[in-house]
Amino acid sequence: MSRHRLAAAAAGAIIVLTGATVQTFSQGTPPAGGGDELRPVSSFAGIADTQSRSLALFQEAGKVLKHPRCVNCHPAGDRPAQGDRMQPHQPVVVRGKDGHGAPGLACATCHGRANFDPARVPGDPHWHLAPISMAWEGKSLGSICNQLKDPRRNGNRDVAAILKHVLTDSLVRWAWDPGPGRTPAPGSNAEFGALLQAWADTGAHCPAP
Repeated sequence: MSRHRLAAAAAGAIIVLTGATVQTFSQGTPPAGGGDELRPVSSFAGIADTQSRSLALFQEAGKVLKHPRCVNCHPAGDRPAQGDRMQPHQPVVVRGKDGHGAPGLACATCHGRANFDPARVPGDPHWHLAPISMAWEGKSLGSICNQLKDPRRNGNRDVAAILKHVLTDSLVRWAWDPGPGRTPAPGSNAEFGALLQAWADTGAHCPAP
């Protein structure tokens, strides 16, 4: 076994021992505010008013945005959450200067380039927290929508760049392949992207904050 896998296995043991409650609750627990499916874009065609259709499309996409797979990595504070119950991360870690963890305990210390299922440690080559400017924890869907559209907070992206990001970024796509013990985000990445594209095409309107 490689040094990295040994470290991941040890980290998994720590998580299981110190965060057993989190693991117990995450097994088979329905995600907060989310279902297993996303309505297709075509199902919104009957909404004649363009703004109302745009709002309805974003509301549906919001099932993903408000899902634990996303919110856990968009915390309002310095500590991420984990599991379907969005419990504080165990062991205790913090975002650090750039969202990659504190010196000496970077995210990559335990989280490898892919999920390590034997220890139930999720992974991705770019494992990190979203910037605090994109904190979604405790936010309304309208507030999240305004954050997504604001280049001052979203990494200087326009709506087209946001759409590209959600379809191509490996950490975003991880939400639909999170490994054992974690409920995937609703629908599929392609369905989520299609909803956001249709939302953009209808004016990218945001719900009231």
